[in-house]
Amino acid sequence: MPDERKAFLLRTDPLLWKEIERWASDELRSVNGQIEFILREAVRRRRGGAGSEPAPPPAPPPEA
Repeated sequence: MPDERKAFLLRTDPLLWKEIERWASDELRSVNGQIEFILREAVRRRRGGAGSEPAPPPAPPPEA
């Protein structure tokens, strides 16, 4: 079954890209996965669906 997701070119500021890379790394996602997550959250909030408030950030890992 072929992947039905739409591929597209994204041009972005290098500093923004670095921030998304860090964010993705913090949440154990790929950059592509992080961008898809950000877009899904934005669409969900725009639609005003249930729980449209953003989720709180995950708790930091315990210090050893």
